[in-house]
Amino acid sequence: MSVRKIRIYPDPILREPTQEVKVFDETLKSVINDMWDTMYVFDGIGLAAPQIGLSEKIIVIDYNNEKYVLINPEILEKEGNVTVEEGCLSFPGIYEKVGTSEKLRVKYKDELGNEHEKTAEGFLACIFSHEIDHLNGRLLIDRVSPLKRQFIKKRILKKAAEAI
Repeated sequence: MSVRKIRIYPDPILREPTQEVKVFDETLKSVINDMWDTMYVFDGIGLAAPQIGLSEKIIVIDYNNEKYVLINPEILEKEGNVTVEEGCLSFPGIYEKVGTSEKLRVKYKDELGNEHEKTAEGFLACIFSHEIDHLNGRLLIDRVSPLKRQFIKKRILKKAAEAI
């Protein structure tokens, strides 16, 4: 088991553009295994590579006993809009109601480089959207009102100061 450090906001890597994965090898499989281990230790249901300090288009998700590895994911279609409460490992202890798509169709590759398409609905669509946002430098904090954003920033910075 290899658990990596979760990057907490305002770590700059969370805003960096990610690079497309081009090599599907043992190194990639090792990174994916580390991501699974890290996500489970921190009780997550999804994790994007920037959250462990890697600027690569890699996501792992485990929801309702279904596991997904999404490499180079691309949203093809979005439908509907729903408000859900989201949390994020990069914003520990923060849960906010945000708007998201009810249904998504996503194209991605698995860890072997095989291409897939998946239609996700309900909370699974929310998870896919949230994690894909991470690959584009978009965070939970970007999806709330400016007033809430200031409140969250203060809470995160206060927690960071208390941890020192």
